[in-house]
Amino acid sequence: MKKATTTVKDSALKEGGGDSASRLIDARIKELSDWRGETLARIRNLIKQADPDVVEEWKWRGVPVWSHAGIICTGETYKSVVKMTFAKGASLEDPSGLFNSSLEGNTRRAIDFHEGDKIDEKALKALIRATVALNRSQKKPKSA
Repeated sequence: MKKATTTVKDSALKEGGGDSASRLIDARIKELSDWRGETLARIRNLIKQADPDVVEEWKWRGVPVWSHAGIICTGETYKSVVKMTFAKGASLEDPSGLFNSSLEGNTRRAIDFHEGDKIDEKALKALIRATVALNRSQKKPKSA
């Protein structure tokens, strides 16, 4: 799958989180200016609704990442798909069958959204909340 060309200047970016990452995600959505930007914006909004404490990050030379006690998911854009990859997806229950990509691995799972796809908002929010709960349960306590 070929990744969509980006005009957000990678050389001018600092990888990390916070305000600058949010601005870079805003810029990515704006530069896409098609169904992929709309889909990425919708996914981002649903992530924030599901977890108001989510941290937005910009990693790996231009990949939006959402984290809370660990990575929740990434939001990659390609020519014909917006891919939401869950770092620990293989460890999650998926009763609604949202995962439709990267099913062969032992760790990650992904959801590919194509133009015109409907998003099952309730199921996606539940999956995001389950990911945060899993991240928290696996977070090692800091030693004194």
